[in-house]
Amino acid sequence: MTNKRILIVEDDDALARLLRDNLSFEGFAVDCVGDGLQALQQARHSPPDLVLLDVTIPGLDGFGVCRALGEERERPPIIILTARTQQQDKVQGLRLGADDYVTKPFFFDELLARIQAVLRRSRPAVSVLALGETTIDFTRMRASRRGEPLELTSREYALLQYLAERAGAVVKRDELLRVVWGYREVPMTRTVDNFVARLRRKIEANPHRPEYIRTMHGDGYCLSVPLDR
Repeated sequence: MTNKRILIVEDDDALARLLRDNLSFEGFAVDCVGDGLQALQQARHSPPDLVLLDVTIPGLDGFGVCRALGEERERPPIIILTARTQQQDKVQGLRLGADDYVTKPFFFDELLARIQAVLRRSRPAVSVLALGETTIDFTRMRASRRGEPLELTSREYALLQYLAERAGAVVKRDELLRVVWGYREVPMTRTVDNFVARLRRKIEANPHRPEYIRTMHGDGYCLSVPLDR
């Protein structure tokens, strides 16, 4: 199963480390930054599945970050974390597009439950993918083609699911290396292209003229299919 990526925007180093360690233990991929301008750069460099956003951060405050992320082509869901308790601050954050609002101090279990709820609402996980005569069941990690079992590696399942959850959108090679392969620094490698070539031989009727996993030259790949979630 592909890890969901969370971007923590928090200038309290101790709290940021605590959140990072606990969320990593829960299976999330986690990035941390300490100010608003870094948050925007990181979100564009490695798009997160969710942003935990403090309001009182340097550079550009949380409301400014929330406003800027709302203008992106694919806005990630946002949970605001703040010590502020004033009703008008909560209303402002929600009006700017935040999906939830958690006041410090908080219990981690409650925050985790809110993260999971927001992720379910924002981008439901694809459980079954139909590609013509091929069916992939991500829950059971089983695949078949024309009714016969199809052998896929765990990385191939993860790559397909990540593309399926973003069907119709271009997913860059660097993003796939960071999220699916777990690289923090992206190496010069043709790993993604080689995996895609193998997948095409397994699922495409004509791997040289793919119908489903399409190459977007200079950018990455796009999965073009109707989804059965």
